[in-house]
Amino acid sequence: MDRPVRVFGVPMDLGADRRGVDMGPSAIRYAGLTDAVESVGLDCEDGGNVPVPGAERTDPDAGRPPEGRAKYLAATERVCRTLADDVAAAVDEGYLPLVLGGDHSIAIGTVGGVARHREVGVVWFDAHGDFNTPTTTPSGNVHGMALAAILGRDTFADRAWADAGVDPENVAIVGVRDLDDEEREALRESDVTVFTMTDVDEHGLPAVTRDAVDVATEDTEGLHVSLDLDFLDPSEAPGVGTPVRGGVSYREGHTAMEFVSRQAGDALASVELVEVNPILDEHNRTAELAVELAASTLGKRII
Repeated sequence: MDRPVRVFGVPMDLGADRRGVDMGPSAIRYAGLTDAVESVGLDCEDGGNVPVPGAERTDPDAGRPPEGRAKYLAATERVCRTLADDVAAAVDEGYLPLVLGGDHSIAIGTVGGVARHREVGVVWFDAHGDFNTPTTTPSGNVHGMALAAILGRDTFADRAWADAGVDPENVAIVGVRDLDDEEREALRESDVTVFTMTDVDEHGLPAVTRDAVDVATEDTEGLHVSLDLDFLDPSEAPGVGTPVRGGVSYREGHTAMEFVSRQAGDALASVELVEVNPILDEHNRTAELAVELAASTLGKRII
C-alpha cells in the first residue's frame, strides 16, 4: 500500500452511553499518529475534525424512527453525511482515509463515503456485533447498530445516508464475545460471517484473520477495516467504553493487523479506529496502542 493517508477525526459520543469517547481523536493524534504513519514510508495529511454537536444542545429524540428507538439519530445522520463527503473526496484525490473515533456509529459515514467509489467488503474487529436495530436495541445507542445500518437492515433500509450497499456476504466480524439475544439471532440468520473468540481460540487469530479478509475481498474492489479497541482484552486496552474480558492480546492484535496488511495490499480502501475513551484510559496507553495497530495495518513490520 503506497497511497498517502488522510486522517479525519470525528469527536463523536452521541452513539454511546459513556461520555469521553469524543476525546479519542485528540488522544490518538497526541500518541504520535502522524509520525507512526510516516515511519511506514507514507505521506500523512491531517484533514481535521468533522463537526459534531454537543449532547447538551442536541435533542436525543430527533430523527427517532416510528418504531423502536435510536438516540440522537438525526444528529448522527448529519455527522455521518459530512464524514461520508470527506471520505469520498479523499478517495477521489488518491488518499487512503484513516478515520479516528469517537464511538462506532461513525463507521456509517466512513463506509458510506468509500463505497461511493469502490464496492467494498468489511472486516469488523469488535467484541460486539453492532447488529442491533431500533426495534431490537436494548439501549437505543447507535454505536450498537452501526453494522446493521451499513447493511440497510430493518428501519435503516429506507435511510440512504446509512445503507452503503455493502453485500452481507462480504462482511466478517472478528473477536465477538458479547451479543444481545435478538442480535445473536439476527446474525445467525444473516449472510454475515462471524468469528467469535471461541473460533479464535480453536483456529488461531492468523487463520481467522486470513479467512475474514478472504470473505471481505471476494468479488469486491476494496477492503474497509473497522477496528474497535475493545477487540483487545481490557488488560491491554483499558480505555474503552464497553470493555469485555477475554479479548485478544497485544501481540495478537498486531498479528491480525499485519495479516490484514499483507493479504489486502492495495485493496485496502479505508481504516478506522474507534471507541478510545481517554477518561477511562491509563496514561493514554489505549490511544498509543491504537497508533501502533494503525501502523501495522498500513504495513509496519518487525523486520
